[in-house]
Amino acid sequence: MHHDEMITKVQELAGLPNRRAAERVAHAVVSTLAERLPTGLARHVAAQLPPDMSAAMREAMNASPGADSGTASERFGLTVFAGRIADRAGTDESTALREAAAVLEVLDAALAPELTERIAHALPADIRELLPVGRAVERNEVETAG
Repeated sequence: MHHDEMITKVQELAGLPNRRAAERVAHAVVSTLAERLPTGLARHVAAQLPPDMSAAMREAMNASPGADSGTASERFGLTVFAGRIADRAGTDESTALREAAAVLEVLDAALAPELTERIAHALPADIRELLPVGRAVERNEVETAG
């Protein structure tokens, strides 16, 4: 999926007023995602993104503690995830979560299905719920356990 198409979809899904706002939130989400995912997985995700989104993700990966080891990923849940996105996007946390869900839905459509499944399994349950595939994984885990 090309950059323009991704940003247009983010803008539509999140109900954002313009492309600039959609780009800001998309970059905020991929940057925060890069901090939360293991570095190797984040690199695979970045490789499938358009250049400017990939650059935002790589920049966040390189700034993460332990990035040189290839396994860096900060351990944080939904509250920190929402706070970081809100800070980067210049919005409040509830808006950040709503907009993050839109970005993650677009990423779900843009990335290879096996990659989105790996992302879902690498995230804690509270963040995973924002992913379309994450919601499916949660339902399957509940059904299997029940």
